[in-house]
Amino acid sequence: MRNLLNFFLKYNYWFLFILLEVISFALLFQFNHYQGSAYFTSSNRLAGWAYETANQVTGYFHLKDINNDLVKKNVELELQMERLREKLTELTADSSAIEQMKKDVLKEYDIYQAKVINNSLTHADNYITINKGENDGIRSEMGVIDGNGVVGIVYLTSANYSIVIPILNSKSSISCKIQRSDYFGFLKWDGGSSQYATVKDMPRHSLFSLGDTIVTSGHSAVFPGGIPVGTVEDIADSHDGLSYLIKVKLFTDFARLNDVRVIARKEQEELKNLEKQLKGGKK
Repeated sequence: MRNLLNFFLKYNYWFLFILLEVISFALLFQFNHYQGSAYFTSSNRLAGWAYETANQVTGYFHLKDINNDLVKKNVELELQMERLREKLTELTADSSAIEQMKKDVLKEYDIYQAKVINNSLTHADNYITINKGENDGIRSEMGVIDGNGVVGIVYLTSANYSIVIPILNSKSSISCKIQRSDYFGFLKWDGGSSQYATVKDMPRHSLFSLGDTIVTSGHSAVFPGGIPVGTVEDIADSHDGLSYLIKVKLFTDFARLNDVRVIARKEQEELKNLEKQLKGGKK
């Protein structure tokens, strides 16, 4: 404390000088308009510069947070664009594939659009429910396809809904053939992966190789010949050694099944009635 007092006593004339200067400037700026306006203008300019500098410094230190927000939003936008691009590609591919099938193999068939509202993959007997029924012209034993290929066959119908037996069902049996050689067998599913099924009873003298395309044979009133089913993935002998077992990688992705088409031969009822008469005559 003594040192502090000694300091003030030693330099008291400097403190007095500074005090008098402050009082002089205060009186000068207060009672003289020109000096007062110059002071306030300078002080405002100085304050503005100080505020601007402080704002720039603060903004600089917030740039990291702003950049992080922009990066996050950019990532979100990229993901949304990718989902929209995939959906658009999926819908366009489905429509174009159906149109191509209509030109190639579905000329004599009526086609009904439907959506899958229920689907199972993990049971021995899987079923698919679609949102179209008898009121929409759907009947049992109509074929069901999507933009990639065969899905299954309509089993039961109500006024507004239908149950489909897909390929992934132990009761399903669809006549198929090797596209390039016309040798045929029957497509069955023995459980396991939803991506594969087996063509059974393929003759041993049939000619085919890995990668060949399997299509419907047309040997039924349900599907015309030539609708894609899958590709040959593996070949094995049957249990009796009289035929081949062909492992087929299915074109239809049942895990992503959404939009389907129900197809019906225009003379299907006439054909079914004729076959019933034949069965009745045998009895």
